[in-house]
Amino acid sequence: MTLARLLGSAIAPPVLGDGEEQALETLDEVIAEVVAPLAPEHDDAGRYPTRAVEALKGCGFLGLAVPAEFGGIGASHTASLHAQVRLAAADSSVAQVYKVHDELVREIFSYCSDDLKPRLASLVLEENAMLGLAVAEAGRTVADPFTTVALEQEDGSHVISGQKIYTTGSAEADYVAVWGVNPERFTPENPFFALQLNLVAKDTPGMTVHRDWDTLGQRATDSGSISFENVHVGAEWNASIPGRAPLPHSGVRFEAGFAAVNIGIGIGALQAAVPFVNEHSRPWPSAEVDNAADDPMVQRTTGELVADLAAAHELTMRCGELIDAFERGEMSRTDLAIPIYAARSAADRAGLAAAQGIFGLMGTRSVRRPLGFDQWWRNVRTLSLHDPVEWKHAEIGRHVLTGWDPPPGIYT
Repeated sequence: MTLARLLGSAIAPPVLGDGEEQALETLDEVIAEVVAPLAPEHDDAGRYPTRAVEALKGCGFLGLAVPAEFGGIGASHTASLHAQVRLAAADSSVAQVYKVHDELVREIFSYCSDDLKPRLASLVLEENAMLGLAVAEAGRTVADPFTTVALEQEDGSHVISGQKIYTTGSAEADYVAVWGVNPERFTPENPFFALQLNLVAKDTPGMTVHRDWDTLGQRATDSGSISFENVHVGAEWNASIPGRAPLPHSGVRFEAGFAAVNIGIGIGALQAAVPFVNEHSRPWPSAEVDNAADDPMVQRTTGELVADLAAAHELTMRCGELIDAFERGEMSRTDLAIPIYAARSAADRAGLAAAQGIFGLMGTRSVRRPLGFDQWWRNVRTLSLHDPVEWKHAEIGRHVLTGWDPPPGIYT
C-alpha cells in the first residue's frame, strides 16, 4: 500500500522514514474506514468525535511523537504535519484534537522530569491515552495573567482551582494538561517560572467539563470550558519543571499546526467537490461542453485553488523540517518563526479560498443544506480566527523592514 494522493499529482507525496510512512499508511486506512464517514455526524452533533478518536487509539497512531528511546516512533515534525493535513481533509475537528495531543506529547517530553517520561510513554503507547489541553482563560485580553492556581503541597502534589476556556481535546481526554500558576514561585522578573503544568486524569473529583461549545465551525472539537475546584494532583503527574517551560518555540509550533489543518480543510473541500462537479453540476452554455468538468472556466478556477493549496502545503511541510532543525540547535528562533508566519498566512488564504470557491465550481445545486458542503467553510473560517493572521503579516513586515526579531511568547 502507498499513501493516498491528495489532489491528484498536484501535491507531492512526503519523503518520510519507514516507520513514519507505515504509520501514515495505517492512518489513511482509519481515515477512509472511520474518520471520513463519521465526519458529517460529528459536525451535526457538535460534540467530541468519540468513535474517530477510538479508531486512532486502536491503530496505535497516538504514539507517533513518543521518542524512540521510550518505545515510540520518534516521528519528525514533518510527519506530524502530514498527519494533520490528511486528518483535516476528512474531519478537521479530529485533526485539531490530534494536533493538540501530538504537540503536548512532544512538549512534555521536553520539559518534564525523567521520572515522568517512561510513565507518559506507557500511557500513550500501552494505554492509548489521549491528551487534551486546558490553557486559555477568559481574561479581558488574551495576555492577562492566569487566574488558575496550582498550589504546591508539602509532598510535591498540587491543588488546582480555576476555569479554562477553548479546551480543545479535553472534553473526553484521558488526561487533561492544565496550566496554572504556583504563586509561591512567582517573581516579577521571571513570571514564567511560576507556571506549572499538571496532568489531570479524567473523572478526577473537582474537574468539571461543561460541554458548552456551540460554534459555527470546528464543532466536534468540543472546545468548551472546564472548571477546577480544589482538584488534587499527585506529584507524579507534575508535567513541567520550573524554568524549563514554556519552550521558546511553543507558539510558532502551534501556528504550523494551524496551517496544516487549514490546508487540509481546503484539500478536503476540493476533494469533496470533484465528484459533484462531474456528476451533478451543469456547464455554462458558452463553454459548449456536456460536462461541467470540461468547462474551461471550472478547470481554470480549480487549477488556481489547487495551485495555492499546493504552494501553502509545501511551505508548511518545510516548517516541519525547520522545527526539527531548531530543536537540534541548528538555527535561530527568528529563522524558524518568520517562515512559519508566512506558511500560516498562505494556508489561511488558500484554505478559505478553496472552501468558498467550491460553490462556484459546483453551482447552485450544491448549496442544499443536506449536502453539507458548508462544513468546509465553517471549519476553516472558525479555525483561521485563532491568532489573527493579520498580526503575522505585520510581524513579517516589521522583521523585513527593521530587522526585528520576534520574541518568544505564546502569540509571537
